[in-house]
Amino acid sequence: RTQEELADKLHQAGFDVTQATVSRDIKEMGLIKVPSADDDYRYAVPSEVHPSNLQDRLKRLLRETVVSINDTESLIVIRTIPGNAHALAAVMDNSNWEEVIGTVAGDDTILLVIKPKEVVPAVLERLTTLLG
Repeated sequence: RTQEELADKLHQAGFDVTQATVSRDIKEMGLIKVPSADDDYRYAVPSEVHPSNLQDRLKRLLRETVVSINDTESLIVIRTIPGNAHALAAVMDNSNWEEVIGTVAGDDTILLVIKPKEVVPAVLERLTTLLG
């Protein structure tokens, strides 16, 4: 479903919303788009996502949105196309990489906090492999 379709359905149910309101709410709730049974997409809470779908989504988002990846000490900095950092960070958070103890996302930048810092090269290699 598109955000416009969701806004239309909410209007039909008596809610006064715009596509921009729906977009902001989706972002605030941390919802992500996942494939549905009818070969379409739907919004879901990240915990509802099957791990294999999550891995595919991570790979796709990395390939489609990443501009650069750099590291410093125990941080990895991922630069994305503007507007994509939150979606990629949400997928990273739900991928349960045990070395990634947290993410912080802006509009086009993600900080991955890595522990222990000695595994930063391994995490970089893993990200690079997913980038293809």
